[in-house]
Amino acid sequence: MENCIFCKIIKGDIPSKRVYEDEEMIIIHDVAPKAKLHYLCIPKTHFALLKEMDDERAAIVARCLQKVSSLEETLGLGEGYRVIINQGKNGGQTVHHLHIHLLGGEELGDF
Repeated sequence: MENCIFCKIIKGDIPSKRVYEDEEMIIIHDVAPKAKLHYLCIPKTHFALLKEMDDERAAIVARCLQKVSSLEETLGLGEGYRVIINQGKNGGQTVHHLHIHLLGGEELGDF
């Protein structure tokens, strides 16, 4: 965890543009946005993959998704958004700390 960029952001060692924070998560602007609006919802509990979830971690991820839905308007995502969780090398995961991408602010189209 000591080399994890997201753990360093959570601790405040690396600056970030935070839009929300509570005891379980932060939501920040992505530094390399793939849409007009691109946020990362990052649980403060470090784990990399969905398959590493136990009941406690699953509950944290559920609360992250609930919080995102309650902040749709505040984040400018009221007209819709895409939720992505990259998993492993072939899934495009570059930071091995589970995080949820939120993309919106424009029509994204289909895959």
